[in-house]
Amino acid sequence: MELDSLGRNIIVIGASAGGVEALRSLFRSLPADLPAAFLVVLHIPPHSPSELSRILARETRMDVISVQASQSLRTSTVYVASADHHLLLTKEGVRLTRGPKECRVRPAIDVLFRSASVAYDSRVIGVILTGALDDGTAGLWAIKDRNGTALVQDPSEATYDSMPRSAIEHVETDFVGTLAELANQIATRVRLPIEQLVISPLNERHLMETSISEHGNGLEAGVMNIGNISNYTCPDCHGVLVQVKEGSIVRFRCHTGHAFSIKTLIAEVNAAIDTGLWDALRAIEERIMLLRQMGDLAEAQGSKEDAELSRSQAKDAEERLKPLRELVLDPNFFAPVE
Repeated sequence: MELDSLGRNIIVIGASAGGVEALRSLFRSLPADLPAAFLVVLHIPPHSPSELSRILARETRMDVISVQASQSLRTSTVYVASADHHLLLTKEGVRLTRGPKECRVRPAIDVLFRSASVAYDSRVIGVILTGALDDGTAGLWAIKDRNGTALVQDPSEATYDSMPRSAIEHVETDFVGTLAELANQIATRVRLPIEQLVISPLNERHLMETSISEHGNGLEAGVMNIGNISNYTCPDCHGVLVQVKEGSIVRFRCHTGHAFSIKTLIAEVNAAIDTGLWDALRAIEERIMLLRQMGDLAEAQGSKEDAELSRSQAKDAEERLKPLRELVLDPNFFAPVE
């Protein structure tokens, strides 16, 4: 059945850590006959198929589809993102793409939410559930920017409260509540008669970013003009990052299209530091071993002075290595970003 063009009937839902159980509970509480389409992004690893569609199919009588190809939207249907593909919306319906990662992930919640706001304006209801860091905050902001509806799981109920807390902090939410309360809010708002929806002007930046997610055409799309050049480089491709500010949200995108919230950017920087420090530690240890071997070879050849010099240099390198090893092992330096 086709969607009513005057209803709040595009429901986009994002979750990360702890999301499977949250989504099960939410769909278990939702009526199966709602005249709406549901689209779900859960952060999943890229290297294995998602079982989420099968899991949710056990919780609802709605049709549940793991999206594998472009298709039109139908009512009482749940569309679930597949591994290593962004799920996005156009006027024609559901699309899949391997566009650049956002917030370190593919599929990304921001991609779905932003594209929904571009295509369906105030008809969209965005729902943020449990998860780490802050993917979904910018997307929910885009939904509100076009007079859509923003619903967020109560952080005190969420298994991981970072994503809900971030959304509440940066977006003017319409409702914050438990999963059961969110299900009731969705059902009520979908069924509420609406004579005319108030549509805000399309944000051209969001249109551009949706094009980047779909086509991977960052430079061609004009990504370098969406904000000011930042002091940072992209952790994925090492390109220059442009800083984008929306309300109190600060985020970044490079010319190839990779996008980061400020929390995911520092998480990537931390990961790069960790890798660099371990590489340095490994290289210094190799230097110590080589110096020791040189000392042994020099001694075997009767060159006592050269042997002592090599061993002295090895000992000095060991001493200099200690602070680096302490930094690598320091849990406070690499404390998780929340």
